[in-house]
Amino acid sequence: MSGHSAAVISTEELARRMGAPALRVFDCTTYLKPGPDGRYVAESGRANYDKGHIPGAAFLDLQADLSDKSSKLRFTLPLLEDLTKAFAAKGVGHGTFVVLYSHASPVWATRIWWMLRAVGFDDAAILDGGLDKWKAENRPLSIEAATHPPATLSLRARPELFVDKEKIKGAIGAPGTLTLNALSHDQHTGAGGVVYGRAGRIAGSSCVPAAGLFGIDKALKPIAELRAAFDGVGAAPDKRVLVYCGGGIAATLDAFVLTAMLGHRNVSVYDNSMQEWANDPALPMEIG
Repeated sequence: MSGHSAAVISTEELARRMGAPALRVFDCTTYLKPGPDGRYVAESGRANYDKGHIPGAAFLDLQADLSDKSSKLRFTLPLLEDLTKAFAAKGVGHGTFVVLYSHASPVWATRIWWMLRAVGFDDAAILDGGLDKWKAENRPLSIEAATHPPATLSLRARPELFVDKEKIKGAIGAPGTLTLNALSHDQHTGAGGVVYGRAGRIAGSSCVPAAGLFGIDKALKPIAELRAAFDGVGAAPDKRVLVYCGGGIAATLDAFVLTAMLGHRNVSVYDNSMQEWANDPALPMEIG
């Protein structure tokens, strides 16, 4: 898979670069556990990080440190100024090369990658296959917590990388714009899976499940398969593509593949996604 994009780094390549002075590796894992009411409960990946992580990797807690505390919704993007300061405090800065990984699913790493792009930081890559592939290859692990020294990072805002419900509403039926659901086909049709409020999808949207973009080894599928998945819903490079999911996390994997691997230039993520949309009866949905 490696070699297709500067934004993807293989386990071999990371192992070779370990210890490079400008390298900043981060474990971005969060776990979503089904709660008693059928909705997800978000759990920090910190405990798992403490049991064994890539040596030298620091931990990024998306919910505790990189989300808007005042939002009633989960994982809401903070103000970009605040986000820039938070990233700088964690060691992301000019002259650093950032590698992001997660455990069990790449969507947590791509969420952070997309947020870095929104503040104008582009020297970041996701580790293909994440912690799963690293462990499967019997590469070294550390139980020693690491942090990176604070860095200097200035905001070069790209607010258009995220959209709100008004933009999504305005895109319904708009020519040249495609709204994509990164949840499962069952969730898309309203047939099953976790619901975030009303079952179903945003009216007029198509579906490319994030979970279908990587294999059992958690590595991204070959580029031809990735391209076919998006071609199948008419996601041509000249279209504006708006991606959503349950809480703006899985959507970032679709957005990452479109942007970093397939060369799309006009992709945005609906930040609060279905946790907002499905709970507002005024916003149109479809099932079936």
